[in-house]
This record gives sequence, C-alpha cells and structure tokens, in this order.
Amino acid sequence: MKTSIAKYLLTISILFCGLALFAQSEMTLEEATKYAKDNSLSIKNAHLNIADAEAQVEERRSIGLPQLNGKVDYSYYFKVPTVRLPDPFIDLARDPGGMLPDGYNPNVSFSLKHNFNAGLSLNALIFDGTYLTGLRAARDYRNYVNYELEAKEKEVADKVREAYLPSLLITESIGNLDKNLGNLQKLFAETQALYKEGFVEQLDVDRLELSIANLSTERENLLRQRESAINYLKFAINYPLDKELTLSDNVQTLLKEATEEDLTTAINYNKHPQYQVIQKGLELNALNVEQFQKGYLPSVAAFASYQYGFQGNQLNNTGFWVPVGLVGAQINVPIFDGFEKRAKIQRARLAQEIAFNQKREYERGITLELQNARTAYTNALSQVTSQKKNMELAERIYNTTMVKYREGVGSSLEISQAEQSLYTTQQNHLVALYDLLVTKAALDKALGN
Repeated sequence: MKTSIAKYLLTISILFCGLALFAQSEMTLEEATKYAKDNSLSIKNAHLNIADAEAQVEERRSIGLPQLNGKVDYSYYFKVPTVRLPDPFIDLARDPGGMLPDGYNPNVSFSLKHNFNAGLSLNALIFDGTYLTGLRAARDYRNYVNYELEAKEKEVADKVREAYLPSLLITESIGNLDKNLGNLQKLFAETQALYKEGFVEQLDVDRLELSIANLSTERENLLRQRESAINYLKFAINYPLDKELTLSDNVQTLLKEATEEDLTTAINYNKHPQYQVIQKGLELNALNVEQFQKGYLPSVAAFASYQYGFQGNQLNNTGFWVPVGLVGAQINVPIFDGFEKRAKIQRARLAQEIAFNQKREYERGITLELQNARTAYTNALSQVTSQKKNMELAERIYNTTMVKYREGVGSSLEISQAEQSLYTTQQNHLVALYDLLVTKAALDKALGN
C-alpha cells in the first residue's frame, strides 16, 4: 500500500514539474536559444536528414552482402499444352502397310497438370569497383548532413539573438522613461503646490503637465512596440503566440567586450559549420567522379540455387519429385555504353568545379564580414564611451537645473530643455549599447564562435 502511494505521489510530482516547465514564461537569451533548437522545425528536419543518411549507409552496404531468397510456386494446367511429333517419329509408328494404329494421336504433351517448385537462391557480389566508392560516399554524406545540422543550429541561434535584442532595447527604453516619468511627476506635484502658494506661474505647471503627457504617450507606443517585438521572438523560437513571454536578460548582462584575440587573430574558416558543409560537398563530388570512373571496370558476382519440384497429374504419389541445384559465377564487362559514363564524369567534374568556386566565394565573403565586423565593433565601442560621457554631462546639467528651479532662480523652460537633453542622451547611450551588442554578435558570427 505504501509503495502504491509513493508511486502515485511521484507521478503527481513529475506531472507538476512538467507543467511548470511547459508554463515557463521567462527566458534568458540562452534559454530562448535552447528552446528554439528544441522546437525548430528546420532543426527537426535536419535530424530526419541524419536518420535518412544512416539508412542510406545501410542500404548501400546491403548491396555487397549476400542476398538469399526463397521461392515457392504452384501451377495447375487445366488445359495441358501439346506439341505435334515430327514426321519421322510418326512414320516409326506406321505398320508395314503405312497405316497408323487405331487411336494413334501424333500430338503429345510433355507437361503434367500439377507443378510445384520450392527453392532457395543465393547471390553474392565478389567485385564491383563502384560498390566501395559508393559506400564511402554514403558515409561521407552522413557526415555532410551532420555538418548541415550544426549550420542549421547556428542559423537558428543567430535568428533568436536578432529577435531577442530589439525587445531588450525597448524594455530598457521603457525603464528609462519610467524613471524619468517618476521624477517629472514628483516635480509636477511640487510645482502645483508652489503654484497654489503663488510662487510659480500657471505656465510652469502647464509645461510640466505637457511633458508628462508626452512621456506617457511615448511609453504607450514603446509598450506596443515591445509586444510586437516579443511576438516576433515567439515566432522565431516557435513559442506559442497566445502565451506570455518575458525576457530575464538585460543589455548589461549580455555585454561582453571583445578580446584582443577577437580583433587581431586570423580567420579560421573551419570554425564555420557552413564552410564544413561546402568542404564535405567537395569531397562528395570527388567521390562521385571516382565512382563513375570505376564504372569502366568489370564486375564479378557468384550465385547458387537449389530447388525441389513436383510434377504429376494427381496430387499423390503417382507424380515424381525432381531436385535441381546449381552454382556459378558471372562476369560483366562494360564495352560500350554510348558515352554515358563519359558524360556523367564530365558533369560530375563540372559540379566539382562549381563547388570549388562556391568555396572560394564563401571564404571571401567571410573575410569581408570579419573585417567589417571588427571595424563596426570598434566604432560601436567608441560610441558607447562617448555617449556615456554625454549622458553623465546631461544628468549633471539636469540635476543642477532642478536645484536652481527649486531655489527659485531657474525657470520651467530651463527644466524642459534640460529634461529633453537628458532623455535624448539617455536614448543615444542605450542605442550605442545596443549597437555594441549587435556588432559583438556579428563579430562572434564572423569568427565562427
């Protein structure tokens, strides 16, 4: 009884854990990437391609293994076929007067009504120049689709990052607006109190009220933009569009400066899965050429069969059983195929040349991408430093203006101008941080990280 209760409680615990995992609505960039890889249909298809490649290897290997087949057949002649005896045989049956015996029928049958055969046949490939090359090609294709899976996973990760970062930028912008809006509402309350006491004009109150309204409108716009950005992220990771999703990362947690090695080390093409796909494609093209060339070689196969057959007009012991067995070998020598193999070899070599050109083009593209990514990252890093100084300066100006206003030696117009400068520099700094994130991601992608 205790064992049953324990199993029941364990089942309930596992169920709730599964529900909690499914209901996860807060994700870091790493978690979103993992979710996308687990649910991406393109990655699932890549896994199916790997399974198909494994099956192709087995299929190709089976060609070189002995093939054993069994056969059973039965036939019944309801009209037995007959043939006419040649005239010399008919003449032998004539009497000295040249007459045939009464009832003599020159049409005879060599078949009985019931025919039954059961047997085994064995075929084995001894030598075929294309077999081993084809088997190597099947195994290399298995590696090819594995590299395709890595490339697809990298592509999905890049798409998730591209969809995740804009949502962060909007979220950070909303955070800055909330902070500024809170400060402005506090100042508005103080100004209203001063207005009631007659120390400030209605114009001062109106300016602050207008600023609050503008910030509130901008905040609503950003909320709608964030909703659209998160919906796009849901689509990118194949997350249910009708479920809530929040981002637990922020710009600061994702910021990682590039190392000196990232900015100076020569490019390593082999770190790019797509480059590995191209390389493996070149190897497959070479095997394709080799396979067609070996098609000119003879092939040798062995065979053996044994069968037991029954023939009779009745299905009883009045018939007879006939065993038949044989072994042999067959050599096929290609002599002339109308230049088919030559054309196939030519096409395979052309495909190989095209693949080589694609490899060179990819190398040039990655080299250019890395150079531009390093330049863009350096510029973005410089912009972050510059915009941070501007924001700190704008904050000092805004704080000083607030002090002057509270002491009665400043105006609401100065507050509005300082406020606008602060908002602009805050946004510029945030955009600079976002650009740094994006350029660092582009740099990592170009490096194959």
